[in-house]
Amino acid sequence: INIIFSLNCFMSVLENPRENSTDQHFVENYKPEVEEQNLRILLHGPVGAGKSSFINSVNSVLQKRVCCEALVANSCDCSTKKYTTYRIKKGNAFYPFVLNDMMGLKFTTSRRNRRIHVKDVKQALKGHIKDGYVFNPENKLSKGDRYYNRTPTENDKVHVLVCVVDANTTSLMSNATVEAIQDIRDEANELEIPQVAIFTKIDEAFPEIKHDVKNVYRSECLQKRFSKCVGIPINFIFPVKNYHSETELNPDMDAIIMNAMRHIIDIGNDSLNRKLRSQT
Repeated sequence: INIIFSLNCFMSVLENPRENSTDQHFVENYKPEVEEQNLRILLHGPVGAGKSSFINSVNSVLQKRVCCEALVANSCDCSTKKYTTYRIKKGNAFYPFVLNDMMGLKFTTSRRNRRIHVKDVKQALKGHIKDGYVFNPENKLSKGDRYYNRTPTENDKVHVLVCVVDANTTSLMSNATVEAIQDIRDEANELEIPQVAIFTKIDEAFPEIKHDVKNVYRSECLQKRFSKCVGIPINFIFPVKNYHSETELNPDMDAIIMNAMRHIIDIGNDSLNRKLRSQT
């Protein structure tokens, strides 16, 4: 049932332009129930998966031009070394959601480095990492560090965790990488933070999608396999094609980016509201 729901959702968006405008309208007009509150979205995943590219893609659609604010690396390197918060401009203000980028997990990293990475993600989830912190694969963030936030507010905490995965590498991920993703998922579950996954580079993994992005449903087999592997429900896994080398916006790409973003905001907003109600 979840698979059918997910596929029908994407096909509806791509076949009906009004669906995309509805998704984009939702994202552009989203407001948390509490004034001055921001919805925080944390992106994590393997190096080169497309975390920064997804941030740029969301920004591009909302700014109605191709943007490249977040630095992007090739698939073998990691350009993101710092914990960085991206706020997207909306006229003279900003949208009430923020996207956080962090250093990616390397496929060849040692067990010790993986444990440090998981601990850093947990600190970020709890709002203890300040913007600008430079990740050190050899040492976790200490409470004495100037980038350690001792008294995080609800605005500092993460409300939805997004695992970004390169569709080309899902079958090549080592057991160690899968375990690290599962460990991070366990930490998020303990904090009652919902998780979704973004499948990037689907056009490279499937020639049919490269020919026509409307064939996005072709990635369903990989989504199903990844869901079984790490435990994220398939209807919480969204394939996207990020803007990378394009110089002009593509309506079909915009559609799947906005569809994914709408679901991320919806899921995160439910989490945020639960937390705020529990505090009253």
